[in-house]
Amino acid sequence: MRRVVGAVGVLGSGVALGVGAVAGFTAWTLNATRRPFPAYTFTPFEIGVPAEELSFVADDGVRLAGWWFDQPGVDTVVICCHGHRGNKADMLGIGPGLWRSGHNVMLFDFRGNGDSEDGPQSLAHHEQRDLRAAVALVAERKPGARIAVVGFSMGASVAILAAARDRRIEALVLDSPFSTMSDVIAASYRRYRLPSEPILPIADLVNRLRYGYEFAAVRPIDALEDLAPRPILLLHGTEDRVIPYAHAVELARVAAPGTLELVTFEGVDHCGGYFENRQGYIDRVAAFLESALA
Repeated sequence: MRRVVGAVGVLGSGVALGVGAVAGFTAWTLNATRRPFPAYTFTPFEIGVPAEELSFVADDGVRLAGWWFDQPGVDTVVICCHGHRGNKADMLGIGPGLWRSGHNVMLFDFRGNGDSEDGPQSLAHHEQRDLRAAVALVAERKPGARIAVVGFSMGASVAILAAARDRRIEALVLDSPFSTMSDVIAASYRRYRLPSEPILPIADLVNRLRYGYEFAAVRPIDALEDLAPRPILLLHGTEDRVIPYAHAVELARVAAPGTLELVTFEGVDHCGGYFENRQGYIDRVAAFLESALA
């Protein structure tokens, strides 16, 4: 019996250590600064589009970098937001595409990514400061401009949260956003056949103690009602393994009637709609913005 009790104790200790390790790794993955090596990226040079380099500062002092694609005499500006651990070069498809359709376009790097400085990172918490700074820069450069935001994955969730507090954002294109931070982390655990209980609450505790915010602080679904009556184009693939399609369904369910259009890409994985039909995707977004910013 003593051997059995000892074995159970060792097993329990092992499980506890494993849960703690996964919880700590979760918080580190979400928040720690990690840059790719070598840090090579494409630029507007590769696509032959003239662009101005931008430098601006978030309200907590983090210096951010961006590119501006100018359309002289045009009063609409589209700000494009990349996903978690991405950078502005990821937007060199949709950004120049919308520039060619007749908009000023701004691409920028969230903190800790691309050419922006390091700073407190997160999954759509601290990054709201960066988008607010981008909107402020646009308002300074183009007073009275009509501003839309196009966001992908985390960038789309940031767009919801920032737009709920900033009425200068008049329209949103959201590709594969998550509805709540907790649910998307739980989905990640399920993908790796890990139980969300008890790992998720412990990861939340570690995140709060180490990085200063809780998962419940990032709930785009709670902010969606504050976007009305602004128009929203929501795009999502049904086979998304990172942010399940159910998140889009939930966001569409709580949106104010008549404000949100949901476009579904059957059989498509995370943020894959663009790659199914690049020109068709650009044309759909451009048509939405033409109507939304008319």
